[in-house]
Amino acid sequence: MIPIAVLWLALAIDRWLGEPPLRWHPVVWIGRYLGWIGQRVAPPAGAPARRLAAFAGGAIAWCAGAALVLAAAGAIEAAANRMPAWAGILLAGIVLKPLLAWRMLRDEVMAVESALGRSLDEGRAQLARLVSREVSSLDAAGVRESAIESLAENLNDSLVAPLFWFVLFGLPGAALYRFANTADAMWGYRGERGGRQWEWAGKWAARADDLLSWVPARLTALLLLCGWPGRGPGGAARAVFREARLTPSPNSGWPMAAMALQLGVRLAKPGIYVLNAQGRTPAAADTARAARRAARAVLLAGLCATAALAGLTPMELQ
Repeated sequence: MIPIAVLWLALAIDRWLGEPPLRWHPVVWIGRYLGWIGQRVAPPAGAPARRLAAFAGGAIAWCAGAALVLAAAGAIEAAANRMPAWAGILLAGIVLKPLLAWRMLRDEVMAVESALGRSLDEGRAQLARLVSREVSSLDAAGVRESAIESLAENLNDSLVAPLFWFVLFGLPGAALYRFANTADAMWGYRGERGGRQWEWAGKWAARADDLLSWVPARLTALLLLCGWPGRGPGGAARAVFREARLTPSPNSGWPMAAMALQLGVRLAKPGIYVLNAQGRTPAAADTARAARRAARAVLLAGLCATAALAGLTPMELQ
């Protein structure tokens, strides 16, 4: 039962205390490593294209960072297993918490809505903290759509996927996923960013994140679909599958489509995709509705993870 206690302790810390200080945050440490090594593996913008060298450099740097993360998480888990049960749970729960970020995600999305209520410029500025897309041309509806999309997509990245890999492989699994997801966020670009060419240097990171997120993204959609009125499981799944295919990402479209259909709203990225095109334009109240539905999915994710952990440790239940 120890992994179950670790899971709920981490969720409780996230709910009541939020994120640790930046100097103690492992995802911040990961970001610093990726920023430092990325400047050395990605060629400067305008430099001659050396695809193989850039790809190899990015892959080797990713694997080296992943090995460090796995070693650190494995050492902490091993230390926790040697402690008295209460101390091991406390240590592992404190370490697992920064790998989950539901409260921060919810707060950032709601802050966009609050800023938008004051002015469009403030809403755009707050949204820019949350997304990497260009926000200067978005109207109020576009800002709100982007915030709801980010809530749905990052529900997978910030909670469901880390829990999925924690259930399978403990702290090392959750830590490796957060490393892969952070690497994709920093390196997974098709063109230039920050004065560097990422098309090939970031390709390994992007594909690794696609692979590790494939199952969790679909589970996130299922969690969001629970209780969809008027649709059976088959009809809901078919509707999400139809909409999710409209996005270029193999994964992010699933939770975004599920959220759009649940709320009955249209979600779009200008020039790229439109999800639930027949839906209405989201209103201010829809952001709060989206947050409530995501919170319910968080609870369901915790319950499902608990059931899976209990099933994986039958001897401990006797």
